[in-house]
Amino acid sequence: MALPVMSPLVSERIWALPVSAPAVKFLLYLVFRSETNGALPSQREMAREYKVSPTTVSTLLSPLFELNIVLRPQGEKREGNSYRLHPLAAAYDSIDAMHQAFQQAVKDMGNGDLPVLNLPEYQSAPPAEGRPELRIAS
Repeated sequence: MALPVMSPLVSERIWALPVSAPAVKFLLYLVFRSETNGALPSQREMAREYKVSPTTVSTLLSPLFELNIVLRPQGEKREGNSYRLHPLAAAYDSIDAMHQAFQQAVKDMGNGDLPVLNLPEYQSAPPAEGRPELRIAS
């Protein structure tokens, strides 16, 4: 079985996400746990697998909803707490599958059928101020 291909928007820019460290860690779990089309397990199942309460899952999902990284189903067929990853943040079976999904996502965003990711537009990592004070733990 081939390893999934992770979107470069997640793997190369995860440091730039304006979310807490626990939300970043949870996002990595979601990418790993998602199906090829980005479908995610139910909130109850996420809580059980991640070994946290459903309330904690809601808290971790909240900033990911704001960034449109995790999407809620739109329209009348909303089935409970069913979510999926934005196609530009999902993992894929192959590079070709990712390219096809990205092309469709760009079309869908242009048509207004898919929300745009709300990610900061950093050009490079912020510079570190001075030298860090490193110490040996005692």
